[in-house]
Amino acid sequence: MDDVLWLALAFMLMFEGLFPLLLPRNWRETFQRLVQLSDQQIRLFGFASVAAGLLLYWLITG
Repeated sequence: MDDVLWLALAFMLMFEGLFPLLLPRNWRETFQRLVQLSDQQIRLFGFASVAAGLLLYWLITG
């Protein structure tokens, strides 16, 4: 099970690095817009990400 978690982390890091690697200007503009969001908007995005991850996990393991 530990190997699966490390692999998941590795894939997440690779995926997260693609956007700044391939489109650094767009990534910077997106990040600048992101820091202008309110705390509530950021929390909502975080909640949606966690919920989507849990749903995907449930669908895969269910």
